[in-house]
Amino acid sequence: MVYKTRGTCSSQISFDVVDGKLHNVQFTGGCNGNLKGIGALVEGQDVQDVIQKLEGIRCGFKSTSCPDQLAQALKATLNA
Repeated sequence: MVYKTRGTCSSQISFDVVDGKLHNVQFTGGCNGNLKGIGALVEGQDVQDVIQKLEGIRCGFKSTSCPDQLAQALKATLNA
């Protein structure tokens, strides 16, 4: 799945969901090291758990963040 982000420094997120688990998370743009860290931390995690942990996180004065955008992408995938 490829998700175009909104309101963040990253421009898109790509990932796979296999049997309800999150794999291969990669952000395009944004804070490279931090986003690689997020990808490593959520690897193999249950999609619902990742949504619960990341949804609503804000970056500075922005109304969203890269982690929140990942949660939104996962929600869109579940609703597709």
